[in-house]
Amino acid sequence: MARILIVEDDEDIALVLTMLLQRNGHRVSSAPDGPTALRRAHEVRPQLIVLDIGLPGMNGWDVLSRIREVSDVPVLLVTAAGRDEDKVRGLRGGADDYLTKPFHNAELLARIDALLRRADGAEWEGSDVTHGGLVLSPTRGVVTMDGQDVRVTPLEFRLLAVFLRHVGQVLTPAQLLSAAWGDDSGTGQDRVKFAVLRLRRKLGWEEASHSPLQAVRGIGYRLDASEDAHI
Repeated sequence: MARILIVEDDEDIALVLTMLLQRNGHRVSSAPDGPTALRRAHEVRPQLIVLDIGLPGMNGWDVLSRIREVSDVPVLLVTAAGRDEDKVRGLRGGADDYLTKPFHNAELLARIDALLRRADGAEWEGSDVTHGGLVLSPTRGVVTMDGQDVRVTPLEFRLLAVFLRHVGQVLTPAQLLSAAWGDDSGTGQDRVKFAVLRLRRKLGWEEASHSPLQAVRGIGYRLDASEDAHI
């Protein structure tokens, strides 16, 4: 059966879910908070994640965003918040399904089975992505350049991850807004321009003519593949 990660801060609920899934043949790991969940996800490479939104510290929305930077693993959100706007936010953020507490065990199992049937095997990125002297660690949320830590915002981290996953490809502002901002409207494309400028400055790539992160006139932006990039 499947490897499943339960991310739930309530010990009693986590125990009940673990026993339920184990009785149905699944191999289960659990995490009580966001940082632990990200570490466990990297260690066990689950085939499905059951994710609570109301976590202490790093909430479920942030965990979902970080997971989507490195994997297409199916994510089932389980939360006490049953508002339609929360469901829409979760699905737009990359969740595959949404279940509101309290729920029947049979419904949970049915949704998990459906997600596992639809999934074609979750793909996980390696722990580090490198491009020349640049290193991005998705699981730790760290960026270094020539061995020195570079302080970037979560948005800048996501934007850089998008470029590193598409080295040598020209990406339009609309594509970058969708991938890094989660905004499919295509409006406010100046946000991309200024975020790229900030990234260049922080990475020491201010001089446009020598920067591997180039603007392609009238189309978008490209991270030059001339550096030896690999995952």
